[in-house]
Amino acid sequence: MKVKLLAYTPDADRICAAAGNSCYSERPASEIMEDIDPERTLSRIVGMGHHSVIEHAVFTFSIEGVSRALTHQLVRHRIASFSQQSQRYVSLGEPTFVVPPTVSGNPEAEDLFRETMDAIWSAYDRLEEMGIPAEDARYLLPNGCTTNITVTMNARELLHFFSMRCCSRAQWEIREVADEMLRQCREVSPVIFRDAGPSCVRGPCPEGAKSCGKPRRP
Repeated sequence: MKVKLLAYTPDADRICAAAGNSCYSERPASEIMEDIDPERTLSRIVGMGHHSVIEHAVFTFSIEGVSRALTHQLVRHRIASFSQQSQRYVSLGEPTFVVPPTVSGNPEAEDLFRETMDAIWSAYDRLEEMGIPAEDARYLLPNGCTTNITVTMNARELLHFFSMRCCSRAQWEIREVADEMLRQCREVSPVIFRDAGPSCVRGPCPEGAKSCGKPRRP
C-alpha cells in the first residue's frame, strides 16, 4: 500500500481563514490574507459550525496497491472525485493481491489463500488465451485484487472521511489508508486537520453499544 499527496491548495489554512473572515468584514479576502491569524480565526468560525469555509481547500491523493475491497468502501464517500485503474483496459497478467493480516498470520490459511489466488489467475490467463476479452475475464477476479485509484476531496469531506475511517471499528485496510492520508494532510495544513480523526477525538463516540470504549487519536 502506498499513499501519496499529489496536489493540494497551498497555504490552505490561511486561505480558508481569510475566506471565512471576509464574510464578516468590509475587506476582501485578498487583503485579509496578509495579516490574519489562521489558527485563531478558523477555530472561531469552524467552532461556530461554519464548515463551508474549509471547502476552499482541496487535496488530491494517489492510493496505490490496495484491494478492490478497500476501493468499494472508498467510493461510497460521494463528495469526491475518483479515477480508478480499469480492469477492462488493463490486463492483469501477474497475480497481485492483498493478503489480510489474519490470513498472513496463519500459515495454513495463507497457503490456502495463495493457492486459491493462483488458481483464479490461471483461469483468468486461460480465458484470455481463448480470446475472451479482459472485460469479461475480469469477472473471475476477487475483492483482494490490487488496484490504484486517484482521489480528490475538499477539506470538509476529508474531515468527515477521517471521522468514519480512522475509527477503530473501520475495516483495517481503509483505516491504514485514512491514517496515512491524515498524516500527510497535517503536514501541509496543520490547523484544519489538528483535531481530525474519529469522532471520539472531539467528543462522545457515536457508535453507541458498538463503541470500542478506547478513544483513538491517529
